[in-house]
Amino acid sequence: MLGGEAAGARYRPLALLTAGAGAYRVHMNVNEFETRAAALVQDGTLTYDQKVRRLATLATEMLPYPILSEACQEALDARVICDMFEGHAPFTARYILPDYEKAIRQGLVHLELPPPTVLDDALAFLQVMYTHVPSVTTYPVYLGDLDKVLAPYVHDGISDDELDTKLRRFWIGIDRVLPDAFVHLDLGPHDSRITRSILRVERSLRQAVPNITLKVDPAITPDDLIEDAVRTVFETGKPHFVNHPMMVGDHGERYAAVSCYNSLKIGGGAHTLVRMNLKEVALRHLAAGRTTEELFTVTLPHFVELTAELAEARVRSLVEAQHFFDSHWLALEGLIELDRFSAMFGIFGLAECVNLLMAEGDPSARYGHDDDADTFSRRIVERVAELVAARPMPYCEGGAGRCYLHSQSGIDLDHDVTAGTRIPVGDEPGMLEHITTCAPHHRFFASGISDIFHVDETAVRNPAAVVDIIRGAFASGMRDFTFNLDGNEFVRITGYLVRKSDLAAIAAGDGARHSSDYLAAGAEDSFHLTQRAVKRIGCLERDPR
Repeated sequence: MLGGEAAGARYRPLALLTAGAGAYRVHMNVNEFETRAAALVQDGTLTYDQKVRRLATLATEMLPYPILSEACQEALDARVICDMFEGHAPFTARYILPDYEKAIRQGLVHLELPPPTVLDDALAFLQVMYTHVPSVTTYPVYLGDLDKVLAPYVHDGISDDELDTKLRRFWIGIDRVLPDAFVHLDLGPHDSRITRSILRVERSLRQAVPNITLKVDPAITPDDLIEDAVRTVFETGKPHFVNHPMMVGDHGERYAAVSCYNSLKIGGGAHTLVRMNLKEVALRHLAAGRTTEELFTVTLPHFVELTAELAEARVRSLVEAQHFFDSHWLALEGLIELDRFSAMFGIFGLAECVNLLMAEGDPSARYGHDDDADTFSRRIVERVAELVAARPMPYCEGGAGRCYLHSQSGIDLDHDVTAGTRIPVGDEPGMLEHITTCAPHHRFFASGISDIFHVDETAVRNPAAVVDIIRGAFASGMRDFTFNLDGNEFVRITGYLVRKSDLAAIAAGDGARHSSDYLAAGAEDSFHLTQRAVKRIGCLERDPR
């Protein structure tokens, strides 16, 4: 749900009570529960499975919230900080990245599955396992680095046509059994028959599920593989492209991009995601009459600490109260390990924060269009990163005992505030200026940052130019490169894909099979993401000789 990302994002916060020195969000009364439950079960646009999952989320709101200080609770109520509406008692980690290579080698005791020996059995093994992997969405957000997971089962005796047929059947199964666009797999950075087959299957099926990331290493990934992936984007809006050397530097070789573009350790994941609204921080800073320097010495430290307190309360609830890692079969069979988990500290609204604070001295300066504004934005991000890195967090050894900083891509309840560190939709400058504004931020966000580029149909005639742009973006320091083709049936919302026809069906009151489509409909209403500024892919001699 969300990443966009918010599980249960349509459920609103409840009333508060104060208890001693702390405050906690109380469970709803029975009448409210009955009213909301009745609305769900009577909703004719939701499928049976969608109703069951939403009812489960609703049930957790009958439980008390973890104890918070009054200052933290106040900031949460005002939505200066946000818990992503994930429920009062998180009973599973938000993002879980099982070690599928280990699982397929050793078999699964809990599911009574022996290690597979042929490709058909390996695919069936994975399909069964996927249905038992939890996450905040209730569906798995990580399906494995499939080129590596399946490599032992693809040999010269299997032709490309046979491989395509088997993977096509597997792909259809993923979409029909796991109808959620946050379901994600990774490929690369090496070329392989499996990777090429997956790209062919993607182009033939044109499904929103699963989402895909291609890991790109300038020294390893061939241009023709990147171009093959670019051509696949033209058809299906995916894959994402990530800077493999940068990722390895932050996480080691065993990492994956999951859900939308959230980068975490394989065999680990993220306990929770909390976030800080920099627009609201700026408004409170201005209302207090503080100086620019006090933003860095007083205001940001205050709200970073409150956000960290919220994260710690939710992490402790999961680990110590719900005992997730003591009881779940993935942990008991060694497919996830507590010391490979961390928590995600998200920020959003950087653009509004910068513009509000710059307006005090230069009303014309705005993020993405002014050097001083861009410099100021980098200073804000660097200070937040410094504060987050200095704040210890329990059960977060996957991040060296700290939260991972995350550029959070928004939920459908966000209004008049820009996702993450992005430039506001429709106000994006040209391609080069867009990259040079955003690239300096990417090194700070180990658990994910994305800037989405909307390109016109000229790109289809020159995919090699897009390959050059991707390589240039990574050389400039970008961690992730994601682009949409203007006019495509697929539209990227905040990091995940939906089909425009599915959004139209929801608008017409017909409902949709994919759970993520409902969040996409709300996000489109709030962000108008189909109105991103379109970039033309052409040749421009900037410095002719």
